[in-house]
Amino acid sequence: MDTPVSGKLPPAFIAAMRLRFRDRYSDSAAVRLQHGRDESAHAPQPPDAVLFAEDAEDVVAAARLCDEHGVPMIPFGAGTSLEGHVLAPQGGLSVDLSRANRILAIRPQDLDATVQPGVTRKQLNAALHDSGLFFPIDPGADATLGGMAATRASGTNAVRYGTMRDNVLGMEVVLADGRLVKTGSRARKSSAGYDLTRLFVGSEGTLGFITELTVRLHPLPEAVSAAVCSFAEIDAAVRTVIETIQMGVPVARIELLDALALTAINRYSKTQLAEAPTLFFEFHGSPRAVEEQAQTVQDLAAANGGGDFAWATRPEERSRLWQARHDAYFACLGLRPGSRALATDVCVPISRLAECIAATRADLAQSSLTAPLVGHVGDGNFHLVLLCDPDDDGETARIHAFCARLAERAIALDGTCTGEHGIGVGKSDYLESEHGAVAVAAMRAIKSALDPKGLMNPGKIFPAG
Repeated sequence: MDTPVSGKLPPAFIAAMRLRFRDRYSDSAAVRLQHGRDESAHAPQPPDAVLFAEDAEDVVAAARLCDEHGVPMIPFGAGTSLEGHVLAPQGGLSVDLSRANRILAIRPQDLDATVQPGVTRKQLNAALHDSGLFFPIDPGADATLGGMAATRASGTNAVRYGTMRDNVLGMEVVLADGRLVKTGSRARKSSAGYDLTRLFVGSEGTLGFITELTVRLHPLPEAVSAAVCSFAEIDAAVRTVIETIQMGVPVARIELLDALALTAINRYSKTQLAEAPTLFFEFHGSPRAVEEQAQTVQDLAAANGGGDFAWATRPEERSRLWQARHDAYFACLGLRPGSRALATDVCVPISRLAECIAATRADLAQSSLTAPLVGHVGDGNFHLVLLCDPDDDGETARIHAFCARLAERAIALDGTCTGEHGIGVGKSDYLESEHGAVAVAAMRAIKSALDPKGLMNPGKIFPAG
């Protein structure tokens, strides 16, 4: 086995890749840099080469060559992750799966679809346009479904429809040595053996390449209505969320944005929303059910001092409203031109949400940091976009210290250091605090069993050592 020198692949490996893949194999500086960065604040770490794979056969061939020559492998989808999942700290081969983007089957009668990993959520929903069905997981970015499964994505609809963990029925995975394994089935439940599907969902590319997925579809609701409601204080908005969930109101989405986030969105998206703590709601169901849900939530909001609901009932109005919400990350960057954004998230039990947000806001004020807050608070999950001057080492240090306290605070409240961004390279220090040494050792054992040479996305999830 050849041992690659950092920044240089074995000549025999390069020759074999060029012979097998021709112009779909690239080691140009521009292509490598594009595949060595994501939407995170982590510094780029380019791979040594990039393969544009088109199907499982390509991935099997590449994995076998990487295994033979000891070359690290990094799965790449759309590059929209926020914790450095696609970085190549040890160099190696980035396998871009965005061209593996065929929808293989849609089965309306069974409410499922089978797709290649490069299919995006918008692409799938466009194909479902006349079926009366939709795929609900919406992390904001038009991410690939393979990447969404690898990072256990969720987003705004998770409060009603769950996360990728709940919506992947089965998959095809290429292991580090090129073996191909199929997990799960299209049956709605099974008691047969270990649940390998959910092992690979959320594995962040460290156990294998996802080359095919079968996902759940859901009926389009008969009626959909969206609304925004502003509050004088963020605590009142959070109380409304907690009471809504505890009463069992089946809302589809509940999003919280603080006043600073609304200021950023108004500037960026040319909206005219009240620049105050605000909840975005969406209700799905029959016309009668939507009306009842909305009335219940309006009553709860009013009791907590909320303003009148501003409704968006037409599809184009709802699309504009949610697009403004999804643009929040880039909108927040505009608050300080030239700044860098470090986005982080935590998730806590809904009963501890108000406590966690209050302590976090007090910490921000004491630390003199600028950080708009947005969140999928129906799940107890919220995000901060921390803005910093990349040339100000003192501010950068305060941000990293704040993020450490935030993660520890969430874990202490029986929550998690990341609700949906993942561990990647940025949160490995908190894995043992959250799960304990024995659990992390068990995770390492699984990693070692499936990837004994440590070639699959090295440097992600596990702390060094």
